[in-house]
Amino acid sequence: MEKIRILALQYDTFWEQKEKNHEKVSSLIGSAPAADLIVLPEMFDTGFTMAPEKWAEKHQGPTLEWVQKIARVHQSAVCATWPVEVNNTYYNRLYFVFPEGNYVYYDKRHLFSYGKEDLHYSPGQSLASVNYRGWNINLYTCYDLRFPVWMRNTQRADLYLIPANWPDTRINQWSCLLRARAIENQVYVVGVNRVGKQVGGLQYNGASAIIDYSGKVMKEHFDEEAALYAVIEKGELDTFRSNFPFLQDRDDFEM
Repeated sequence: MEKIRILALQYDTFWEQKEKNHEKVSSLIGSAPAADLIVLPEMFDTGFTMAPEKWAEKHQGPTLEWVQKIARVHQSAVCATWPVEVNNTYYNRLYFVFPEGNYVYYDKRHLFSYGKEDLHYSPGQSLASVNYRGWNINLYTCYDLRFPVWMRNTQRADLYLIPANWPDTRINQWSCLLRARAIENQVYVVGVNRVGKQVGGLQYNGASAIIDYSGKVMKEHFDEEAALYAVIEKGELDTFRSNFPFLQDRDDFEM
């Protein structure tokens, strides 16, 4: 399938209240247009918690089961992150759940040491990508956005998904980096941030965006809860790459 309908949900997360956030997400999806891919903010059902010992689940826990149900009911892939515990080690884990319920996961590589995330979680060790409806999709999380070598398109990716909790004090950097990653890698980029105020005082103003392979902003929203919807087309991406094939001149890096 050459087209994918993207739904990116930007909302005010209830702090460490999973059931209330599940109810909110269900309501937002139910009132939005049908989509092939739904993307939620980082730690979508707790907020950016530094208490994984309290909120982390096992790898195949109840939150994964809930997301699988959402994916099956709406026949849409769902991209979301939450804290996971494996052998007494905690990860900020992103799941890409297919409509059939199977999944791929990515453990956040770059932990936000400025916010002491690295004191509570362990970093992932490898990139993760999926093939969905003929699209090659790379998975990243928030702070990864600042590291272009990690996000370099060496895998012929077509789309980057980036759930985040990115505060408003640095929101201009978020917006610039989303466009930069799209331009330098010739990929569509979906960056999904939250809005509202987190316990502890951090303020979020969204700026979630769907950006095309040339850096053009297709959808963007600030300050308020919003359901961003766009249809992305692989044929247009392939034509653009064929007409301007600069990726063939990229540098090679070893991870």
